[in-house]
Amino acid sequence: MQEDLFNESAGNHRLRERVDWLRQEINRHNHAYYTLDNPTIPDAEYDRLFRELQEIEAAHPDLVTPDSPTHRVGSVSSTQFEPVTHQVPMLSLQNGLAKEEVEAFDNRVRELLGVEQVEYEAELKFDGLAISLRYENGILVQAATRGDGFTGEDVTANIRTIRSIPLTLTLPDNPDVLDVRGEVLMFKPDFHRLNEMQRAAGQREFINPRNAAAGSLRQKDATVTAGRKLNFFAYGIGALEGEKMPETQSAMLDWLVKAGLPVCTERKVVQGINGLMSFFQAIEAQRDSLPYEIDGLVYKVNSLAEQNRLGFVSRAPRFAIAHKFAAQEALTRVLDIDVQVGRTGALTPVARLEPVFVGGANVTNATLHNEDEVHRKDIRVGDTVIVRRAGDVIPEVVANVPEKRPEGTQVFHLPHTCPVCGSPVVRPEGEIIARCSGGWIRCPAQKKNGLQHFASRKAMNIDGLGEQLVEQLVDKGMVNTAADLYALSLADIAGLERMAEKSAQNLIQALNTSKKTTLARFLYALGIRHVGESTARSLAQYFGSMQALADATEEALLEVEDIGPIVAASLREFFADSLNRDLISALEAHGVSWPEQGGAAEEMLPLSGKTFVLTGTLESMSREVAGEKIQALGGKVTGSVSAKTAYLISGQNPGSKLQRAERLGITILDEKNFCELIHHEKSD
Repeated sequence: MQEDLFNESAGNHRLRERVDWLRQEINRHNHAYYTLDNPTIPDAEYDRLFRELQEIEAAHPDLVTPDSPTHRVGSVSSTQFEPVTHQVPMLSLQNGLAKEEVEAFDNRVRELLGVEQVEYEAELKFDGLAISLRYENGILVQAATRGDGFTGEDVTANIRTIRSIPLTLTLPDNPDVLDVRGEVLMFKPDFHRLNEMQRAAGQREFINPRNAAAGSLRQKDATVTAGRKLNFFAYGIGALEGEKMPETQSAMLDWLVKAGLPVCTERKVVQGINGLMSFFQAIEAQRDSLPYEIDGLVYKVNSLAEQNRLGFVSRAPRFAIAHKFAAQEALTRVLDIDVQVGRTGALTPVARLEPVFVGGANVTNATLHNEDEVHRKDIRVGDTVIVRRAGDVIPEVVANVPEKRPEGTQVFHLPHTCPVCGSPVVRPEGEIIARCSGGWIRCPAQKKNGLQHFASRKAMNIDGLGEQLVEQLVDKGMVNTAADLYALSLADIAGLERMAEKSAQNLIQALNTSKKTTLARFLYALGIRHVGESTARSLAQYFGSMQALADATEEALLEVEDIGPIVAASLREFFADSLNRDLISALEAHGVSWPEQGGAAEEMLPLSGKTFVLTGTLESMSREVAGEKIQALGGKVTGSVSAKTAYLISGQNPGSKLQRAERLGITILDEKNFCELIHHEKSD
């Protein structure tokens, strides 16, 4: 609130205009939230407006009017459902957004009760839809939404479809009347499944679980509600006739459990402000792992007699307060949409935002995921948007606010060329991710990831060349291509952070050792798109030499088992690029080599056409090394036993593959027999 707003010299006229505007905005958002189930601003933004109006009215009582939204809970009911007058009003709670506000609440309660310490029941504040359930003689006869707190909507038919709500109470002697207060909500997994169904049907997705729960409950056709999984938690009693009211809030909830009503188990009786804050910290730490959305906690004086003594103010009880978490959604404006190129070449649109505090941090950027997502949400530069941040999750743009869109905004499209290296951007049919086609050899944005892959255990196996070391080498300009790795000296490496001379010597040794490799490993290390370990082995076995593979036509590539048009086109594109050929030549110049094979087109290898499966633990070698020995002789290694399997190699503690091989009559070799087979085939 700006100070001049309270300054008498600024004039009462300006203040009255502000109050009128705030009331109009709050009423409009109340209608969107409570009646239309289509909120247009985050809770934090609504709370800010509401607090501002409260502060002005507190400072200027002459501006208070009977129809101010500060005297009401929500909006009027929709005309779609029959109105229901609540026997006891369903009022909302005061909000506390900081520890100091909760401390002030505790001080007021202690002062009014004249005690040193108060016992509280601490409960979760669900992000759902408040509901009143009326039971007469143990039978559910009516269910109503909160509405404006005094009159709600009859949603009995839809409530009866929620399986967690009992149609009949389970007490030995049921009360004449029981008015249960609680929350209808949708759990996170059910929310995600619902949105998947909405997408598949080409229908509008729900913004959040609360919106989904409200929209599902307020269906004219109860069968639609029944098809969406909703849940319910009871948290209080509005009216009770023919039964003695329990003495505490905690005992009341225990009694509701005995009556067969679901009550959240995440609740606790605590002592004083320290107990409240300890519970708050504990729940805040596990918030993201809960199966449902909560936006804070509710603290209630545990003694119902003390609750009655404290009573109510105009719109809320004095004996309770809602302690809300830092906002996880907030409103801001999109200043620009940039495109980031990831380590794998994926292009990701990122919204640059007006700074906004959300989820406990200042947010200036938010992911837009991919081009399809931008179009689905229709996010444009200049839009006012809802931004969500939960825990350490990367902030994301949830939705735009159409009514705030300025004129002349443009639909976003990804660029046709990589913004980093200028290579064409490709998006294969059926995929949602567009990528830079330059690869790690050409595109600097992909370089670090490519070098880590090149050095990985199943590629060149350069032990000790991890992520942090690659980061340093690239950032310091010491390594630009994979060939530069083999030009590093002992002094170069020893001069890096956290690299002692011994570690530097080990890395130099690992680099030298890695120079002697296999064609399959080398092909895999190059990071050619669509060429994984298995494909690299097939290519090495078929062509036998790098030159033969590099010169192969697309037709020749298609002759190789498991090579289809997409992989063949990727290979031809890779070897047609002079930069890639130059890298291979540079690596060979640094001493990287592999034994030439004759190639399946010229001669058959000893184990060609034979399929092997490995199970159990081998003593003299790892299963990976055993697989390489088999592949070097032309054999194929698979993970499952079938009628096509020629041999099963069985080590210690074999699994179920051994029993299956025995049933199929597969030849089974122990480690000694396997070594003899390999030695015999090599000598031949």
